[in-house]
Amino acid sequence: MGTIFLYEIGGTAMLTLLGVGVVANVVLGKTKGNGGGWLLISFGWGLAVFAGVFVAFKTGAHINPAVTFGILASGAGEYADGIPVTFANTVAYLSAEMIGAVIGAFLAWAVYKKHYDEEKDAGSILGTFSTGPEIRSYGWNFLTEVIATFVLVFVILLFGGTPDKLGPLAVALLVVAIGASLGGPTGYAINPARDLGPRIVHALLPIPNKGGSDWAYSWVPIAGPLVGAVIAGLASRAFV
Repeated sequence: MGTIFLYEIGGTAMLTLLGVGVVANVVLGKTKGNGGGWLLISFGWGLAVFAGVFVAFKTGAHINPAVTFGILASGAGEYADGIPVTFANTVAYLSAEMIGAVIGAFLAWAVYKKHYDEEKDAGSILGTFSTGPEIRSYGWNFLTEVIATFVLVFVILLFGGTPDKLGPLAVALLVVAIGASLGGPTGYAINPARDLGPRIVHALLPIPNKGGSDWAYSWVPIAGPLVGAVIAGLASRAFV
C-alpha cells in the first residue's frame, strides 16, 4: 500500500499539475499561451498523462479512478505486477489518486497565482480547475462522459494485451484523440480525481473573483467516468 500511495500520488499530481497548467496558460490573461486554443489544451493534457504514467509506472500508472474501476470490472487478478486486486489496494489507489489531484492543482495555482489574482471572469477561473458543459443538459453531459471514458479505459485495457511497444506514448495519444474528438461538449473529464480534486482546491483557495465551484454539476464528471469505465471493463472481457 505504501508503494501504491507513493507512485499514484506522484503520478496523479504530475498529471494534474501539467493538465491544469496548460488550461491556465491558455485561458488566463497575460500568459505566454493565452488564446492558444483547444488543440493546445488537448495536446497539453495528453502530454500530462504521458508524464504522469512515467512517474507512476511501478503501480501500473492508473492515475485515474476510472482506470482502477475498469481494471476491477475486467476481472483482472492484479492491478499491476505484484499488486493483487483487493479491497485494501483498491481503496489505496482511489485515495492516492485524489490526494495527487489536489496536490497537482494546488501547485498549478501557485505557478499562475498572479494571473489568477488579475482574472475577472469567474467562469474562466473555474474552467482552469475543473470541467463544465458548453450546453448544460445533465443527462447528455453524463452520456458524453460515459462514452469518452469508455473509449479511454477500453482502449487502455486492450493496450495491455497487444504488443504495441509504445508504452506511455500510446495512452498520451489516446487522450489527445479523445480531447480533440469528444471533448467539445463537457471538456472531457474522463477522470473523477482530475475533476473533483481541483474543484475542491478551487473551493478552498482565496482566489479573487472566483465565484462558485459549480457543485450542482460536479456529480457528472464523477459518475459518468465511473460508469463508462465499468462498461469498458466488462466489454474488454470479450476482446482480451
